[in-house]
Amino acid sequence: MRRGAVRSVVVAGLLALGAGAGAPPGWAAPPAGPEAEADVAYHGRVHLSGALLRLWLVPENDGPAALANATLRVRLSAELADRQQLAEGCARAGLREVVCETGPLPLHGRGRHIGLALALRERAPEVVVRVDTWWNGGATDRNHVNNEHVVLALDTGDAYAF
Repeated sequence: MRRGAVRSVVVAGLLALGAGAGAPPGWAAPPAGPEAEADVAYHGRVHLSGALLRLWLVPENDGPAALANATLRVRLSAELADRQQLAEGCARAGLREVVCETGPLPLHGRGRHIGLALALRERAPEVVVRVDTWWNGGATDRNHVNNEHVVLALDTGDAYAF
């Protein structure tokens, strides 16, 4: 299957997930109504070494409501290699993009730890990593400062925290 065809299949599947149709187990929409509010936040580390970008993060929820699930998005300034071994609950969403489910986010609690080892198409001296919320479980989040991050990772072997 050609790369364009694969991308179309992945994007179509992600659109179906966002619409709640045909979602695989664990991606079901939570019962939160439009009046629900949650403050989702992400904290983690990024490490670039050669053509491998490692990302480790923990989603958190400061409330006032719990969420059954949310979806975070990771966008890169460099293209991903064609083949990726992604963590469970994660899917490729484009040439430079991956999305991952957070799992349940209890009130004033943490979701599952998410670790990604993303192979880049070619070695890069630096990569800009953008982390944000793609889908917030149907809840309102009035504080985007703690769930929208931009991190510059240099190919130095150092870890960069956010």
